[in-house]
Amino acid sequence: MTEPLPPHPPLERYYARDADRARAVNELFDAGAASYEWVCKVMSLGTGEKYRGQTLTDAGLVSGARILDIATGTGLVLRSARAIVGPTGLALGLDPSRGMLTECRKRCDAPLFQARGESLPFRDGSFDMISMGYGLRHVADLTQLFRECHRVLRPGGRLLILEMTQPQSAWGRWLNRFYLGVAVPRAATLSVGRADAKRMMEYFWHTIEQCVPPESILRAMRDSGFADAKRKVTGGILSEYLAAR
Repeated sequence: MTEPLPPHPPLERYYARDADRARAVNELFDAGAASYEWVCKVMSLGTGEKYRGQTLTDAGLVSGARILDIATGTGLVLRSARAIVGPTGLALGLDPSRGMLTECRKRCDAPLFQARGESLPFRDGSFDMISMGYGLRHVADLTQLFRECHRVLRPGGRLLILEMTQPQSAWGRWLNRFYLGVAVPRAATLSVGRADAKRMMEYFWHTIEQCVPPESILRAMRDSGFADAKRKVTGGILSEYLAAR
């Protein structure tokens, strides 16, 4: 049996043991859910929605397709997916955070499920595509996540993972640390006025800083049965992982 692959070591500032990870992450995102859309717009400088829609189209999502968006949050990827598949397709959102799903329902009337990506409540071969936008760092086991994605995709279906990755250059890493680790959490406090939003974004940064390297993610995808797993990098920090069942 393959050993579990956490996306990063336990972060003692938020939880001490892997067993406490899921509860602690849920509490962070439940508390910060109301501020999440605003913070994401600041992080992406207002370009996030267009970028997400374009990556879905580039990955092969078309009208009439069936797509599952894991870690859907407030629906940033889900809304774009629903617009692409149209009335003849199906776009579903899934997230373990009740707070995030509550916010998502305010902006999107797609069907939503409260569950974890490592245990998907769907039959084998249910979807043409699975997407996951910036949630990979928050699961407990990447290998189990990818196995479940492989199971519920139809033969030929595609898995699209969007993530943030540390730049290769020392200057890029410093800039990334300052912007995501200092500026965005501070802006969340000053503009939104919520300490929980600041803490959520500090956690966001620490998971980026400690995340396993892209090669480990690609290897886990291949070990879970995916073919042609590859990574495209945009702007030095935005990773797009794409693989086929």
